[in-house]
Amino acid sequence: MTDELIRILDGNTFVVSDRRGDIAATATDPTGFFSFDTRFLSRWVLTVDDEPLTSLSTDDLHYFESRFFLVPGAGTVYIDAKLTVIRQRVVESGFREQLTLLNHDDTSIDVRVRIDAGCDFADLFEVKDALQKKGTTAARIENGCLVLAYERDTFRRTTTISSTEPADLDERGLGFAVRIQPHGSWTTELRVVPTVLGPDDLPLVPRPALATPPLRNMLQDLDEWIERAPKLVSDNDSLTATYHRSLVDLAALRFSPIIAGTRSLPAAGLPWFMTMFGRDSILTSLQALPFAAELAATTLRVLGTWQGTRVDDFRDEDPGRILHEMRYGEMTAFEERPHSPYFGSADATPLFVVLLDEYERWTGDADLVRGLEQEARAALRWIDAYANLQGNGYVAYRRRNVETGLENQCWKDSWDSISYHDGRLPGFPRATCELQGYAYDAKRRGARLAREFWNDPAYADELEADAAALKSRFNRDFWVDDGQYYALALDADGAQVDALSSNIGHLLWSGIVDDDKAPAIAEHLLGPRLFSGWGVRTLADGEARYNPIGYHVGTVWPFDNSFIAWGLRRYGFKEEAARVAAGILEAAEFFAGRLPEAFGGYERDLTRYPVQYPTACSPQAWSTGAPLLLLRTMLGLEPTGEHLVVDPAVPVGTGRIELLDIPGRWGHIDAFGRGLVDVGHGR
Repeated sequence: MTDELIRILDGNTFVVSDRRGDIAATATDPTGFFSFDTRFLSRWVLTVDDEPLTSLSTDDLHYFESRFFLVPGAGTVYIDAKLTVIRQRVVESGFREQLTLLNHDDTSIDVRVRIDAGCDFADLFEVKDALQKKGTTAARIENGCLVLAYERDTFRRTTTISSTEPADLDERGLGFAVRIQPHGSWTTELRVVPTVLGPDDLPLVPRPALATPPLRNMLQDLDEWIERAPKLVSDNDSLTATYHRSLVDLAALRFSPIIAGTRSLPAAGLPWFMTMFGRDSILTSLQALPFAAELAATTLRVLGTWQGTRVDDFRDEDPGRILHEMRYGEMTAFEERPHSPYFGSADATPLFVVLLDEYERWTGDADLVRGLEQEARAALRWIDAYANLQGNGYVAYRRRNVETGLENQCWKDSWDSISYHDGRLPGFPRATCELQGYAYDAKRRGARLAREFWNDPAYADELEADAAALKSRFNRDFWVDDGQYYALALDADGAQVDALSSNIGHLLWSGIVDDDKAPAIAEHLLGPRLFSGWGVRTLADGEARYNPIGYHVGTVWPFDNSFIAWGLRRYGFKEEAARVAAGILEAAEFFAGRLPEAFGGYERDLTRYPVQYPTACSPQAWSTGAPLLLLRTMLGLEPTGEHLVVDPAVPVGTGRIELLDIPGRWGHIDAFGRGLVDVGHGR
């Protein structure tokens, strides 16, 4: 599968261009140079002698670096090209582009090189929602640089463009008159620096250093990141490639919020979600715990720092609530969007406690558990004090910001994702089933933390009693008796929203499912209505809103499947978990090892390959983390006290797996597994 767009990124700074390296963005086109949720270049077009160039090849060197090989002319057939143009681009805060022209002729040549540059300074939400700008743009020549500027009241941004070779500058770009000797070359380095300006035009975010090329440091950082992770040795080359791709993409998506210093956490995904999301950062950190536990530590610290402290309807904030999304762009600054931060998530808060407990179980970092005691207690209080909107003891959601807040505040947050079997949409508040599982798990885990680290056994007893009561009434109220599965949600009247969905797999992961009901859930998850052969669909075939390419109503989400597989293992369904893992990991082969956010839910026998979802984020954090959690699941890795239990159930086609030097409170341990579980072709 190919993609005509070339992406390089570093944290929340990224460049998306065409295969020539050019950017010619429209108002709704997510190409350009972005940083801190603002587009700092919307036009960056290279011409030679006023002609566009044609791509010969593009090298995806690293997640932060790409190289474009070009020749003059717009045709598709080339005869004896005399000139090669190479663009080598590196992104880190800003970006640098080394432009090289090679003369292959035995005579000198004179050429005119031109970079057209421009910027609309669009907020990412303006691009996503096709909105018009309200401020003013300007361009000026200053100290040998082209400065593009934007101003709206106190909101000011600039893009500064310079060259190491003398350039003819105007307000629309840079030009060079170049003579290249026979078989010679000419090179310049173009530098693009974004600046976020505050009062008195002082930068709010440190400017990237121009004098020190960052490439060597970034390569060293990537090498060290991969070296710290466990080593995978496998008979399956595709699995090895997917594992390496996941580690590299996870490195690419590392984002350091200003308050985190040099520490990083996972940003959610390119292009729309290159920022911190509570739910996404937590779930990705859970997936990556055996491989990069430091992501979880930073996620917990930062989310704890930004935890809700008041009731704020505009931001859907409550005391103890964990944020949903943090943005830095213009629309947030002028409160046209509530993301400063926005708290419209009903699952991030219990998941915060889940991650804190799981992190300690892996690392033994008792200091962090004690240091975040008040934040964890506040999160647990939120479940009962603020999330019980229906008065029935269940976590439910209803947005208070009715203009720009999210309607659906579970992970399936699109407008039509929660429906009855007949396709009707329930009113609000809505209590989706997996939220109750997360709350149950948070209370159980919170009880362990209270008993072992907070010296509060009475609170631990209270949480355990609450969890047991929740489990009992959940298995009574959500169970669809004639279908033998759990309802997707309860509606505002407490009636069942009776669609069959992948959410029931998250219930297994949380442990809220009664043991006698678990076999029926496993049978549904691997049955023909939910399981496509590549993975579990978000909504079952036969539901009124089922659509195999509907965002949350029939597609297959790799992250969703990784937690479903983990849940199946928790209840002892090893073979079923292996089948889910096999389907997703086999699908990864068709995406060159990089699993997208979602792909089509068509039957495997119908397509023979996973069908690409047209607007899926790639890379996307929790899809990047899915192979990591699936590896943990196939090998049956489970921390128990000071030891790591290894209980493999590996699909036959995977062959032998060795995961070496798994870090944790036990030091480093190796895990081995052989492919003994017959999963057919994923069916």
